[in-house]
Amino acid sequence: MTQSSPNSIDDHLYVLRRRWEAYVADGLFDQFIEFTVAVNSLAEYFTRLRMPGLVRLCEGLEVAALNKFGDHTTHPLAQTDIISLTRQIDTLGGAVTIVRPAPPVRRIDERVAPAPVPDIDWIKPRSVWLIAAPEKHDMADALARQLRFFGFLIIELDWESDAAPDDMPLAVLFLPASQTTQPKEFTRIAAIRASCPGSQLFYIGVDSHIEPIVALMRAGIDMTVPAREQPSMVLNHILDLVQTNKQEQYRVLVVEDSRVAVALIERTLGQHGIDTHAISDPGELLDRLESYKPDLILMDMYMPRFDGVEATRVLRQMAAYGSLPIVYLSGESDVGMQVEALRLGGDQFLIKPFNPVLLAAIVKTKIERFRKIQRSTVLDGLTGLLNHTATKSRLNAMVSQLQPHGTLTVAMIDIDYFKAINDTYGHPVGDQVIRGLAWLLKGRLRSLDLIGRYGGEEFLIALPDVSPEQAFSVIDRIRHDFSAMPHAHPGGALCATFSAGIASFPLRDTSAGLTEEADSVLLMAKRMGRNRVEQARLF
Repeated sequence: MTQSSPNSIDDHLYVLRRRWEAYVADGLFDQFIEFTVAVNSLAEYFTRLRMPGLVRLCEGLEVAALNKFGDHTTHPLAQTDIISLTRQIDTLGGAVTIVRPAPPVRRIDERVAPAPVPDIDWIKPRSVWLIAAPEKHDMADALARQLRFFGFLIIELDWESDAAPDDMPLAVLFLPASQTTQPKEFTRIAAIRASCPGSQLFYIGVDSHIEPIVALMRAGIDMTVPAREQPSMVLNHILDLVQTNKQEQYRVLVVEDSRVAVALIERTLGQHGIDTHAISDPGELLDRLESYKPDLILMDMYMPRFDGVEATRVLRQMAAYGSLPIVYLSGESDVGMQVEALRLGGDQFLIKPFNPVLLAAIVKTKIERFRKIQRSTVLDGLTGLLNHTATKSRLNAMVSQLQPHGTLTVAMIDIDYFKAINDTYGHPVGDQVIRGLAWLLKGRLRSLDLIGRYGGEEFLIALPDVSPEQAFSVIDRIRHDFSAMPHAHPGGALCATFSAGIASFPLRDTSAGLTEEADSVLLMAKRMGRNRVEQARLF
């Protein structure tokens, strides 16, 4: 059973300060380990919230702590080191105070009902600052129009003034006059970075060489967009900042016969919100893999009956577990043995006693990459929607689960004159139009609806428990809104349209029949002039 992890900024800061105070009072090495783990957990939390300034402060504190990590013989730290780390902790706390939105002011006599506890503690601001040179007016105007379409508040500033609003923006976009950044521009960037530690800073139009990009990063820029690339890619990143999709909890199966090692692993990973399940007998491995479905295995090298390498070799012969990350834990220090263990199927080797911060970092990194590979097999890389194969599979499942009197409406959507968009504005702009429609579909449809990228500029959606008439109303509204959506490019902005064809169950009672009928009606909509939605009809 893992320990519960902090779930708010206040929780994380409280844990961090209490652990530091405990260490300052007693000076025990184990207490310093707990403090270092808390710093690492807070840095990861700010990373998930996409608060780069706070991440930098956490990472600086973490590096300083790891430089003093040592072992039992090097603790307690000298008083000068304690004072230095305390100052860094206070600086981090002050930065959090700057970033956190102030609570609304109420009259003393105002009666307020108790507010429900939110699922997350951090409500992201929706304002974006736009700092553009006069020479980039058209590009800035196109970006502003596009961002406003998605509900962002745009605040336009200039390079020359030091003035800035009091609110904390989600992002700041810098559009300079030329690709060569001037000293005064670096000064302006550094000032914004200092006053907005939790915001994402974008610089649009950098020279595509490493030196100027590094200089901008040192000044505080989080992402640079080369001049040769389309500025519309910025919208993709800004929309990602406000996504609130809850990530499924990481799961780690621990195969370890030492109770002490299991306790330390569970405590360390629990601090990072990672669920663990431990077994001491490797003979139970296959059964537990089937029931627990972990994202990673922590495998002891030497156990009763057979060792970790033999267990790993068995797993690597099974298709279901051929790519599952396996990290060895062992007191074995012989390099030759470690190399042989890795050659026979392991992904990483950690020597006991292990650094808990390193253990957590390795586990998270391996699981993130494993899940990314898994997602890449079913998701379209450009839009994040289900790809063609996964869309067909999901539609098959939805049709097979339908009750005799159930309803399911399927629509095929195709962007009009898409080849002309690519030929006129280039493929990056075409990609942006495709992404724009994907964002709109995700924003307007339900989580239970199927949304897939079926082809190049073609999408398939399936709406369960929705009649054809209801589906027509929903899709036609999306069509109307998409036709008004601006798509930014260096010369300004363009608008695009789509056509759609609708078919429904039980008019067609198989997934292939629904897809073919919707595609046939889509062609009819194209012939009737495009930018329209048509329904299948009984003749």
